Amino acid sequence: MKSDDHESFQRRIDETLAGEIAVGEEESLREHLASCPQCQEYLAAGTRVIAGLGGFSFDVDPALQAKVCASLSLRAQQIESGAPSRRRMAWICITAVLLSVAGSFIDLQFGGLIASVLDLHPTQMSHGLLTFWILPSFCFLLLFPILPLLSHRKERVL
Repeated sequence: MKSDDHESFQRRIDETLAGEIAVGEEESLREHLASCPQCQEYLAAGTRVIAGLGGFSFDVDPALQAKVCASLSLRAQQIESGAPSRRRMAWICITAVLLSVAGSFIDLQFGGLIASVLDLHPTQMSHGLLTFWILPSFCFLLLFPILPLLSHRKERVL
């Protein structure tokens, strides 16, 4: 497609965002947007700019302003609903603790077998596993309850 056509469609996109497009042109614009990634990107950039400005700086149809604000609030609700709830986070923490305990037990059992193969004393292997594997994994578990608190704090700062 020629760049003149893209410029024409980008002009129509600008008119659509300003609420000034004719009804017949709107249908052809939709058809073009369905097949042109460059114009889709241009439309997305325009809507992001308008959202970033907090509204239009020129006279616009109030229905269009309300439509843009409603779309943004819907997206914000979708993002917020994707955040895990406290109950789900509690289950995640419990599962992580159980998996760490089970993994540590298995490590200690296999550590005894590996100690005999490497000709080490079993307590040396147990101390090594405890120091370099088990304790760090339990320290990592402390992050599970802290991360949601930090993410909420970051949101409040912004």
